[in-house]
Amino acid sequence: MKLDNRLSAVASLVNKCDCIADIGTDHAYLPVYLIGNNKARRAVAADVRKGPLDNARKTVSQYGLEDKIELRLSDGLNSFKEGEVREIAVCGMGGLLIADFIRRTAWLKSPETHLVLQPMTHAEDLRKTLFDNRFYIDREVAAADGDKLYIALSAYYSGRVIEYSKADCVLGSLVNNSDELSRRYILKTAAAYEKKLAALKAASKNTVELEKLVLEIHRYIDKA
Repeated sequence: MKLDNRLSAVASLVNKCDCIADIGTDHAYLPVYLIGNNKARRAVAADVRKGPLDNARKTVSQYGLEDKIELRLSDGLNSFKEGEVREIAVCGMGGLLIADFIRRTAWLKSPETHLVLQPMTHAEDLRKTLFDNRFYIDREVAAADGDKLYIALSAYYSGRVIEYSKADCVLGSLVNNSDELSRRYILKTAAAYEKKLAALKAASKNTVELEKLVLEIHRYIDKA
């Protein structure tokens, strides 16, 4: 199994484990790869719809991993019990939806649980939810597939109050990275906020808070 750049970024953050849950598995490429590369002994490939699970079943069968990968119909983590898995990947969906999974799944708040998340949109809202629920982000990576840029982040529950700024939510720990893709991602993000600010100014809207945020974003970038 060879992963595309987007999923390779996720795989790079996964810890070696006994069992991983892949939420939003689609074709089950990630768990097949992780088992094949000895990063996971077993996996639960979960999706909210039957169609993607049928796709996953074909992939699992193709690689002869029926005894190591369980396919499960699940709305997020609803079908999982506390302690069943400690390594959890959630990919291919919006940051708001992932944030909702985190808020409604109390048992995730354990230092033994490791989250690897890849929000396709609203990464800033996901980071804020993690911080508000006392998770810390220890690492983020950027990836490119064609002309599209993606991020993946690794998070653990600390139980401590996390102090953060709005720029922390927007840029995350990517500003600590020295690679070209991380730089491209944060510059693209900054440009999007500048465009939003210009549009609000053109419409004579109140831009005080957004101006402060854009300045803060640029201070973060200048320090990186």
